[in-house]
Amino acid sequence: MALELIGKLIKVLPEVSGQSQKGPWSKQEFVIETLDASYPKKVCLTAWGDKVADLKQYALGDTLKATFSAESREYNERWYTELRAFRIELGEGEGAPAPARPAAAQQAQPRPASQSQPAAMSFNAAFDEESNDLPF
Repeated sequence: MALELIGKLIKVLPEVSGQSQKGPWSKQEFVIETLDASYPKKVCLTAWGDKVADLKQYALGDTLKATFSAESREYNERWYTELRAFRIELGEGEGAPAPARPAAAQQAQPRPASQSQPAAMSFNAAFDEESNDLPF
């Protein structure tokens, strides 16, 4: 399952590397703040292997589009979740300020059925006031 997140790069944590039975490995965590104007969220993602080198080409404040997979595992009756970024690229604006409309609202627009739509992650569902038919 591929998910997408667009936001501003706000922090890059130190690179961690080691040696396993399969050979050397490296990973680096980074934090993206979503472009939602009302309630921005901070999300920590992990880059593994050659994606660590890809991450070094971006500066703090750049707008990134990260495609990732969510993965959970159990250890000692506790669950741990990791968001593994497998594609990191410059997002809209290339470090420019956030667009007027949040990314979640842009994804909520209806698309023709002929276009394939990738799975996208939205932390705040778009809410259209006109479609609200509740009595209060």
